[in-house]
Amino acid sequence: MSETEAMAATRVAIPMTLDGVSAEWLTAILQSRYPGIVVEAMDEVHLRNSHTTKYQVRLTLNEIGRLAGIPEHVCLKANWAGFDSKDICRLEARFYENFRRLVDFPAPRYYFADWADNASGQGFVMMEDLAVGGGKFGHSTDHMGVEEAARGVASLARLHGAFWDSPVLHAADWLPVSMATPTDSDQLRMMYQYAELNHPKPEYQAFLPQWIRGDLSRLHIVYDALVDFARHREQGPYCLVHGDSHQGNSYVRPDGERVWLDWQMVRKGRPIRDFTYFILGALTIEERRAHDRDLLRHYRECLVATGAQNVPDDDMFWESYRRWPPYAMQAWIANMDEWGQIGMHIVERIFTAGEDLKTVEALGVNF
Repeated sequence: MSETEAMAATRVAIPMTLDGVSAEWLTAILQSRYPGIVVEAMDEVHLRNSHTTKYQVRLTLNEIGRLAGIPEHVCLKANWAGFDSKDICRLEARFYENFRRLVDFPAPRYYFADWADNASGQGFVMMEDLAVGGGKFGHSTDHMGVEEAARGVASLARLHGAFWDSPVLHAADWLPVSMATPTDSDQLRMMYQYAELNHPKPEYQAFLPQWIRGDLSRLHIVYDALVDFARHREQGPYCLVHGDSHQGNSYVRPDGERVWLDWQMVRKGRPIRDFTYFILGALTIEERRAHDRDLLRHYRECLVATGAQNVPDDDMFWESYRRWPPYAMQAWIANMDEWGQIGMHIVERIFTAGEDLKTVEALGVNF
């Protein structure tokens, strides 16, 4: 038996339901990284079950666990709700183990990650419990303002620069390529039933542009044109892309640092996907019209400051930015408010940006 096979044979399985999550199980799985650790007690603080499970617990650890620096309060994340979440939990766990472990960059601190190598797609991360950190979770209804948006794009630049054109990134053959994986390229088709619920609402019809107002299916044409652009014509080195960088997936620490949460859409891709998705949702229409060029220039300067080489120039970044709004269009028009992020004002911001930037024309679509 090879060393790899021996390790796989002794790997502790990750349960598929909360019934199997206990102090004894956590002890067993943590011992591969922390030999001798014992979780003496695990008490529930808060449980949030949706397409993934966020299980905030308070741990009582033996001395080995305490000396390892594991805090009393942690958040356990996996798919324990039975939701068909494909492999997003496995993807997030691999991100923490293969990237976050190597670099101190704007993502939550973590203490353990593992994943199943079978069809379950299960992954498990034990990370810091940000709810006890004294900061603030972002939300779609927050008014961020231009100055805070500038700090946000600087944070994205730090994230992108960490593995810019990196051998570590290129070697990660398990990491999906942006817009070249069905979760991206077919995302609108997967979520179309929800877009159909929002599209005919009078409040949406009041601001949607003429090209889509009477025919939602046209969004497929525009979105497919973006997929083609991203896969075949967008230029520049690859970096690590968050993939779902709206402000609701961020947290501002007490010292002002914005960190990015929910790495379930992490990708190998080009950075304007994240920049566009963040800016179009975070700024009001008036703020974005007045400041998007300056913010894009500021983002590029911050990216170069990380040491990134062969960074596209301002004009090339601008042309990519003009073409990326359809990703946000399809994501947010399919958002249901009961999922937690309030979306109609975001949809208006995004579609208005598409008109201002002449996105449809830039993608070569004619209606």
